[in-house]
Amino acid sequence: MKPDDPDNPKTWSRPYRWYVTMFAALLVLNATFASSAPSGIVPQLMEKFTFGTEVATLTIALFVAGYCVGPLLWGPLSEQYGRKPVFIVSFFAYTCFQVGCALSPNTASILIFRFLGGTFAAAPLANSGAVMSDVWDADTRGKAMALFALAPFAGPTIGPTISGFMAVAGVSWRWVFWLLTIFAGVCFVFIIFTLPETYAPAILVHRARRLRKETGDDRYWAPLERNKMSFTQRLKHILGRPFIILFREPMLIAITLYMSFLYGVMYLLFEAYPIVFTRGHHFNAGISGLMFLPIFVGAAFAVILYLLVFNPRYHRAIEQFAPHPVPPEYRMELCMWAAPIYTISFFWFGWTSYSSVSYWAPLMAGFPMGFAIIWIFLGLFNYTIDAYLFVAASALSSMTVVRSLFGAGFPLFATQMYETLNPRWASTLLGCIALVMMPIPFLLRRFGHKLRKHSKYSPTGHLPHKPPVKEKGANQA
Repeated sequence: MKPDDPDNPKTWSRPYRWYVTMFAALLVLNATFASSAPSGIVPQLMEKFTFGTEVATLTIALFVAGYCVGPLLWGPLSEQYGRKPVFIVSFFAYTCFQVGCALSPNTASILIFRFLGGTFAAAPLANSGAVMSDVWDADTRGKAMALFALAPFAGPTIGPTISGFMAVAGVSWRWVFWLLTIFAGVCFVFIIFTLPETYAPAILVHRARRLRKETGDDRYWAPLERNKMSFTQRLKHILGRPFIILFREPMLIAITLYMSFLYGVMYLLFEAYPIVFTRGHHFNAGISGLMFLPIFVGAAFAVILYLLVFNPRYHRAIEQFAPHPVPPEYRMELCMWAAPIYTISFFWFGWTSYSSVSYWAPLMAGFPMGFAIIWIFLGLFNYTIDAYLFVAASALSSMTVVRSLFGAGFPLFATQMYETLNPRWASTLLGCIALVMMPIPFLLRRFGHKLRKHSKYSPTGHLPHKPPVKEKGANQA
């Protein structure tokens, strides 16, 4: 598709593209909000279905486990049929499974519907980032991605607050799921009527079909129509390639472990915060939910600072390296600042979690935690895209699956860990793990260009890792 083609999403008006960007972020917010919403109604669920804390935790863990399956399906399917059909099918099913949760008569049904809901809710997690690439050029994409990065963390922090206050108000637990149904249903309607197809190859397919119908000439065809694979080839491409790349790339393994740890800890906090604030400071479920908000505020501040400080610096680096691209290692500057902040935040949270200490102390530890999470995610996410380019989608798919496994697994042992070790030593353990992982961005900044040279999948290893020396006065007499 030509750059000046009116059907090219990159030529649409900027207000319309920003609408598409914000709506794609809203779909991610919807999915992540649903992942944590049951945390505020756990006592009601335990009373209704007579199960223990471990099974109650599964209402969150199984939804996040669905994120492991979803990206393997929705990403490749969107590259075969387009973004919009995948969003329509997945959100219709996702809305139906929220109805199933609201009407669940027993433990098995609510757990099954939560897992299936998470699987279909993973569509925006897999494809909303691709929508950003479809509609924005490289210069603006960084700003769009920075704002978009807030959505995966806004949802989990808002969920416990809303469901907690609903529980305190005496609203039935079923209404939490009815609220999720309404939210998903409204988004589903807006997908049908306002979300355009943004995947250029799929747009060309629609154009070719229209021309064949109008002219009766079968010579019109789109490349995507000729790109047919057998079921076995497609299965290998979808399930095999991401993990082949992951296990053959040491730097991708390191990045995936670090991001997965952060993501797992994020969901672990849904079990840790009630122990500190509900039991320790005797807050109700609604007020305990508010304790998550500093994480979101810190994340929002991180995005603002990134746009005001680091994004202009990156643009200057683009000018310095022209005509070559900026080395991926320059993305690590964010992480080199954020990694120590993230480590400190856990020691701060843990050793101020005594009930005799003001709740403001552990509460405010969430601000640097959220701040650091966003910067680390932005740095590592952009590094992966810059380093792997043409296979970045496969690299990100494997990363998403592993990250979701951590997000599903960490809450399962969180309560036992915080009860057995107490909040001080449990948080210290997490802080020590973060301390062990802290050198990863520093090592990538220092040795990343050498690793890329020996990589089988990174096509950027031959590019200069230092700004080229500009010749001065070369034309002077």
